Amino acid sequence: MIKFLPIMILFLGLVMTAVFGGFDYFSIESLRSHKLVLTQFVDTQYFFSAMLFVLIYAVAAAFSLPGAAVLTLSGGYLYGVLIGALFSVTAATIGACVLFFAARTAFHDFLKLRVGSSLEKMREGFQKNSFSYLLFLRLVPVFPFFLVNLVPAFLHVRFRTYFFASFIGMLPGAIAFSLIGAGLDKVFERKGTINISSLMTSELLFGLIGLGTLSLSPAFYKWIRKMNAGKQTL
Repeated sequence: MIKFLPIMILFLGLVMTAVFGGFDYFSIESLRSHKLVLTQFVDTQYFFSAMLFVLIYAVAAAFSLPGAAVLTLSGGYLYGVLIGALFSVTAATIGACVLFFAARTAFHDFLKLRVGSSLEKMREGFQKNSFSYLLFLRLVPVFPFFLVNLVPAFLHVRFRTYFFASFIGMLPGAIAFSLIGAGLDKVFERKGTINISSLMTSELLFGLIGLGTLSLSPAFYKWIRKMNAGKQTL
């Protein structure tokens, strides 16, 4: 039962999310259409709505369902920038951790097949400096979210390293998207269809890439020291 516990939690969350109609709101247009109902629900049932939001987001993250960006925007719109970002990154970390444990237990072989050749592509980075490399992958989505959640489990990255690198690495993006979400009322006044790409700015993208590059500085410093040590030996 312990081996199957992570996937049982995922399945239970998936069923509850479907029952409460959580997957119906995975688009900005749906958020615009239901904004009055959602804001009233948050005002009258704040703690329950927060728990439901975290549950929906965690399930979406664990199953790598499309809509994580929309959920982060929704968190900023409904709960404010800081609280919304905290809810989003907490939920994303929970979903990632459940999938991490699932990969180390009963579903190890099944999930490893889905990773395929990407495991070898990412092996060297994790072996050199697992924290910095995972932090970079969280900040800059070089690989799909699903792979970044699974590969560390197969490469025996320590859970503590995985947890903190995931939480810290996803926080800047969560704050950035929550900030955009907090200003959606002005966007909703526009006519026509709204999508994620229309809300993204080059400044936001370059900022995340800059943070990702900065996260690699410990690994780069370690490489420089190794090169210098090699020259001194020669």
